[in-house]
Amino acid sequence: MIVSEEQEEEEERCPKPKQHHSRPPSLHLCLLLFTVLVAALFIVTIFSFLTSSPYIDSTHNFDLHFSEIKFPPERNRNPTLSHSTTFPPSSFTADLAPPLPPLPQAVIKSKPNIKAVDTTMEESGPYHNWQLFVEDFKEMMRNFKIYVYPDATNQTQSQFGPIFLPHQNPFDPKLGNYFSEHMFKLSLLQSSLLTLHPQQAHLFFLPFSVNLLRNDPRVHSEASISEFVSQYITRIRRDFTFWNASAGANHFYVYCHSVGREAASKFLDLRNNAIQVTCSSSYFQRYYVTHKDVALPQVWPRSNDQPLTPPDARHKLVYFSGRIQNSRIRKELIAVWGNDSYMDIFFGSTPFPYEEGFRKSKYCLHVKGYEVNTARVSDSIHYGCIPVIISNYYDLPFANVLNWSKFSVIINQGEIAFIKKRLLSITRQMYLDMYQNLCQVRKHFLWHKTPRGFDSFHMTAYQLWLRRSMHRLSH
Repeated sequence: MIVSEEQEEEEERCPKPKQHHSRPPSLHLCLLLFTVLVAALFIVTIFSFLTSSPYIDSTHNFDLHFSEIKFPPERNRNPTLSHSTTFPPSSFTADLAPPLPPLPQAVIKSKPNIKAVDTTMEESGPYHNWQLFVEDFKEMMRNFKIYVYPDATNQTQSQFGPIFLPHQNPFDPKLGNYFSEHMFKLSLLQSSLLTLHPQQAHLFFLPFSVNLLRNDPRVHSEASISEFVSQYITRIRRDFTFWNASAGANHFYVYCHSVGREAASKFLDLRNNAIQVTCSSSYFQRYYVTHKDVALPQVWPRSNDQPLTPPDARHKLVYFSGRIQNSRIRKELIAVWGNDSYMDIFFGSTPFPYEEGFRKSKYCLHVKGYEVNTARVSDSIHYGCIPVIISNYYDLPFANVLNWSKFSVIINQGEIAFIKKRLLSITRQMYLDMYQNLCQVRKHFLWHKTPRGFDSFHMTAYQLWLRRSMHRLSH
């Protein structure tokens, strides 16, 4: 009989059952008795093993309850901080924000309630984690050291000496948007973080001022500024050994002028490695690298002792005043909301003082202009007006410490038509919570002649502390 390959494969996959010859009845009976005997012996063996096992206690059932499980004691998630928190002797003055509220007793004494704990944390204020920040901040105040190159203190350096020296009148209102750039240098030179011993330094400050370079007729242009900075870094690299230890990764410079981003364009190590502390902090800005570079708050020189207008005395919903040139977003804002009675939206001059709009309004708009940043964010915070930020890709200052969603409203640039609906949907209690949080963060957006507390200088220094280079000179 011829069998095909397909038939042969089918028989291999599905073999036919073999045929057996019938057995006598006596053989069937013997096989049955043998099977019963083997099964009985197997059951007896298993039972004996179970009753003698050290891992099972037959006197207890297995219906355990969570109340019988012993957990280690839970740490206090919100320890109350005292205003008497001490720091090492220095010019730093402890000026702590109000402590976070402790957890309700019902939450502490009862079994863990995840929902209740999360709710408490959401209501804990404008910080991501206040306790963690304060502990690390104290560590910074004890250990962080910054070395400033001698150009910032040498009065006879060269004809360009004023470019490196601290501004003689940093509170001059004419400094405007560039106030923070000058105040950082002045604050650092008076700070306990300053060291005269470069071997102890974590970071090195390059003290040239982009704002002063821009206003110097001998330099002025972007190309001349980048050439000046390139020659300066070449001299620093030649005369000191600190730059070469890390190719500039443990160096930083500070600026608020938009020209500053071009200052490093001709020196690759400065551009790629050094930390730029800048007001122009956009995720998509040329040469700005998030997590390497630092967002500096843009603050105008002003007195810091003006009382805030209380929430109930703010009768206007929205305020904005500014130029619209080179800003499609601002033009759209004026076109959509320029005539709305709920809002004071002005192009150019206002019928009342600029500051009055911040004082009498609940919400104040920060709208992208030429840059993602303007001083309107710090203006809003200073005058107690909830900032509404309409500026995509803005790396907000101190965002790793401050939870901006707790004291500001962030709206996408493509949603200008929904501003009014969005703000009117905020309940009175939500607004009051944001206002209270705003009052707490105001201290972080203030500069002082002598740095103190958690002011703009120390908050910016903390950002540098987090970015301190691991490249250190061997002693």
